[in-house]
Amino acid sequence: MKHELRQLERYLRDALGTDVTAAPWPHADRLPHFLKERYAFARATMLKTPCLLVIDSNHTEESPAVLRKHLDLIRTKQEGEVIYVRRQVTAYNRKRLIEQKVPFVVPGNQMYLPMLGVDLREHFRRTRSALPAFSPATQAVVIYALLNDVQEELIPLEMARQLRYTPMTMTRAFDELETANLGVATVRGRERYLRFPDTRKETWAKAQPFLRSPVIKRLFVRQGAPVAGIHAGLTALAHYSMLSPPAYATMAMSREQWKKYHDRHKTVQVPAADPDSLEIQVWSYPPSLFAEKDVDPLSLYLSLKDDADERTQGSLDETMRKFGW
Repeated sequence: MKHELRQLERYLRDALGTDVTAAPWPHADRLPHFLKERYAFARATMLKTPCLLVIDSNHTEESPAVLRKHLDLIRTKQEGEVIYVRRQVTAYNRKRLIEQKVPFVVPGNQMYLPMLGVDLREHFRRTRSALPAFSPATQAVVIYALLNDVQEELIPLEMARQLRYTPMTMTRAFDELETANLGVATVRGRERYLRFPDTRKETWAKAQPFLRSPVIKRLFVRQGAPVAGIHAGLTALAHYSMLSPPAYATMAMSREQWKKYHDRHKTVQVPAADPDSLEIQVWSYPPSLFAEKDVDPLSLYLSLKDDADERTQGSLDETMRKFGW
């Protein structure tokens, strides 16, 4: 705690151009037990404004909506501003924190303090610059593990058969997971095994900086021959949540599926969506790996997480809550 406070002081001093001293808050006993278990607390004065720093060193990021409730509750127990502090925040959660006007500081990286008129949007460093994003095959391994038994030991050859990749591609995927400290590999005899040591919730949270939308292309076509794809986008989200279905359907295909469909049916593309059109999403990995009718909810989340529509985000939250993580 002491070391973290000194780092925080240095960052605030350099960023704000004024001395800031942080000290442990002696009144944490005013708070409910679950908040005292989750966070550490420190008092500080920034730009002549008393603040309570809520320091989150938990391995798993809390969702912005839940975090906002926590901060609102803490705010009723003390005077002054309340600021969230965490060493790392994913780009997606950072965006939502800003949208909800939640003050936060990521020491050495960025700062958003709207009540002080401070919005330092510095370069958002990736968690591990050596590995900016997982390959499609690596992401497929993560999705597979989360949808099945995350504690299961995985073997490259078996995963290659399961996910329809070459053994060499699976070997590289295992390497990426080790580099990201997401998976732990062991060797017994000639066989290499990989497992995810954390819970599903923890693994999903740790993987966020490395996961990306599986959608590599979106296009609209005139409805014609039946599409052998899988429901995706808002069409799938309407199935998983209370969201109303969109005016046009969205289907997901792999590159190979799209090429075959396009060549066979000579599809006609249109410039924009209308009720007589169909949206085709071309994915970086086959959506059929984890679905029969609707794309799996984890891949669906990744494909829609940057959608600015509040209804979409609310429906995504509803869908993710069903996992019980």
